[in-house]
Amino acid sequence: MAQFYFRYGTMNSGKSIEILKVAHNYEEEGKPVLLMTSNLDTREGVGFVASRIGIRHEAVAIDEKMALLSYISHLSVKPFCVLIDEAQFLTKENIYDLAHVVDDLDIPVMAFGLKNDFRNELFEGSKYLLLLADKIEEIKTVCWFCSKKATMVIRTINGKPVYEGEQVQIGGNESYIPVCRRHYFKPEIAKNQESVRE
Repeated sequence: MAQFYFRYGTMNSGKSIEILKVAHNYEEEGKPVLLMTSNLDTREGVGFVASRIGIRHEAVAIDEKMALLSYISHLSVKPFCVLIDEAQFLTKENIYDLAHVVDDLDIPVMAFGLKNDFRNELFEGSKYLLLLADKIEEIKTVCWFCSKKATMVIRTINGKPVYEGEQVQIGGNESYIPVCRRHYFKPEIAKNQESVRE
């Protein structure tokens, strides 16, 4: 029986390189995969999964109105696995569709993404992945300021931490810092740095 996986981590935890590695392993065995990502992630152009180390792969871009179950069920070649990057940006309907892909089409789905935003609130996609996934796994990285495990992110603008604003702002190392709970809840520690990112 196929299963629904959610692998989450903060920024810089290696989620994209992990999904690209999984895709490569399937493809190396001659097993086709369906690689998808949110159309909101435009850092490398729409419809690409890219890692910070420079590896990238073309992917199907998902928008909020896309009927994923219908799309996947009508593919000419049934994929061995569906791999989703930036899953936090998906809608409730997208996540329910993916659960039906697992249950009705018997295709494993592995979704990779952030769990919480820079305000420490769940993304919509992450909320429903936590509710519906069969297996949930954390991909770990360390705090930018200490060696503890990073579980949250701080958004930066011009190298200074900010704690309010719109939930979705696409960015990478120049915009987000992975931090532990202590450094998230004591913003003065971060704010006392002359510049957290230049």
